[in-house]
Amino acid sequence: MSVRVCRLHGQHDLRLETVPEVEPGRGEVLVRIGAGGICGSDLHYFQDGGFGPIRVREPIILGHEAAGTVEALGEGAISLDVGDRVAVNPSRPCGHCRYCEKGSFQHCLTMRFFGSALRFPHEQGLFRDHMVVLASQCVRVSAQTSIAEAACSEPLAVCLHAANRAGELSGAKVLVTGTGPIGALCVAVASYRGAAEIVVTDLHDQPLAVARQMGATEALNVATDPRALERYEADKGYFDMAFECSAAAPAIDAAIRCVRPLGRIVQVGVAGALPVAINALVGKEIALVGSHRFHAEFAEAAALIDSGAIDVKPIITHSFAPEALLEAFRVAGDRAQSVKTQLIFTDA
Repeated sequence: MSVRVCRLHGQHDLRLETVPEVEPGRGEVLVRIGAGGICGSDLHYFQDGGFGPIRVREPIILGHEAAGTVEALGEGAISLDVGDRVAVNPSRPCGHCRYCEKGSFQHCLTMRFFGSALRFPHEQGLFRDHMVVLASQCVRVSAQTSIAEAACSEPLAVCLHAANRAGELSGAKVLVTGTGPIGALCVAVASYRGAAEIVVTDLHDQPLAVARQMGATEALNVATDPRALERYEADKGYFDMAFECSAAAPAIDAAIRCVRPLGRIVQVGVAGALPVAINALVGKEIALVGSHRFHAEFAEAAALIDSGAIDVKPIITHSFAPEALLEAFRVAGDRAQSVKTQLIFTDA
């Protein structure tokens, strides 16, 4: 039996192909993929052939945000049952390098991550009908949670880790710059953890409207009103912390201007070298911290979605069948209309 896969052969060369199905081995399960979200990294691979020093050097099946249904169990995979709905954790740290031994699994020296071109050979991804994964990579969700919602566990886990890097959010005044899927989910996490005020910025009205649905108290279009944040700069800044999700130099600069002295900026968005106002960081004693992936937060993300504590449905703005693969990537790359675009392989 063959399965469909979404394989990138090079910049702008994305094809729907078929490959033979593989049976699960010991400790593995066969998952029928229901939905997979198109991430910014998938877009970079498609549009640019990579990002930063990471380049696509061989054909790669994309996708690392996915969920599905267990169809077969390998020997010893006793933690799951056939028919279980599961969110698939794309992260596979080694467990024994010096970072894993200290509990910093997201910094594993030999990390394997589905749909990543970081290593060669590349790690093949989840945009396919079926995928064999370790049973330990699967987090069960209930029948009340759609597969499409469960597929948002990975980006929500990124935002939960960012919130853990931010510290206490209860009662905080929070700025979120950039309201793509990560920005919108950072809003949801900040709201869930008790932030008193959440102001968001973006260049487009559609993602700002979604951010309001996710819990933002104010949404500012800084393209139509470039001075919208100026009132938050008074008295050395207003916000206790900021989640910078755009990786755009003007947004980083705005966050530095609007966060109060001794506040914190969590850099979630990823880009190359950018100018940073170091003098302002030093003068205001702002903590600028990075946030990279997740570990334990994946299971927490799946549980929050499954319980309804965080509703991810508003971020899912578009869904496409794999046959419309190129149109799906076109829409996903249009920030004016799409927040999270998903590929739907089966009933999700």
